[in-house]
Amino acid sequence: MLPMPSLSCDVPYPWQIGFQDGATPTFEGIVELHDTIFFYLVVISFLLVWTITPALVLIAIAFPSFKLLYLMDEVISPTMTVKVAGHQWYWSQSFDFITADGESVEFDSYMVPESDLTQGQLRLLEVDNRVVVPVDTHIRFIVTGQDVIHDWAVPALGLKMDAVPGRLNQTSIIVQRPGVYYGQCSEI
Repeated sequence: MLPMPSLSCDVPYPWQIGFQDGATPTFEGIVELHDTIFFYLVVISFLLVWTITPALVLIAIAFPSFKLLYLMDEVISPTMTVKVAGHQWYWSQSFDFITADGESVEFDSYMVPESDLTQGQLRLLEVDNRVVVPVDTHIRFIVTGQDVIHDWAVPALGLKMDAVPGRLNQTSIIVQRPGVYYGQCSEI
């Protein structure tokens, strides 16, 4: 018997992805065309994911943000109103009710000088007259500036509002737990 030249059997390998090895120039052209088209489809798919994913993340952030923004801006029938006016180096507060003596409640809050601080008092945050408000009460703050632009901020209450001369800004809160909450001017 004459030995037969060995022929290469071109069959797919187990779990093979893609085409078999091409045995003709035509099939090699088909494979090259497929690979070129596949490359651009993968790039386009990647770009779509790269573009759509951040857009979906932004939408997921936007809806709760808008809801919170509108809730923060809404002031509906407050129980009491506190008017806050920023001055250079102090704040003035006045409440919208009259005491039993027939007097309105108005006072200025000055920072306690560093030399007068006692043990446990916080530097640059302690004032001589604190604003005291009730717990579980809807309180409206009306904020303005008397001389220059200020920024009235009480971080633990989620308050930060510009105090601009000639302009009134308002916000409202409901304090849920008693405590001492420090505020300051956050305008540089």
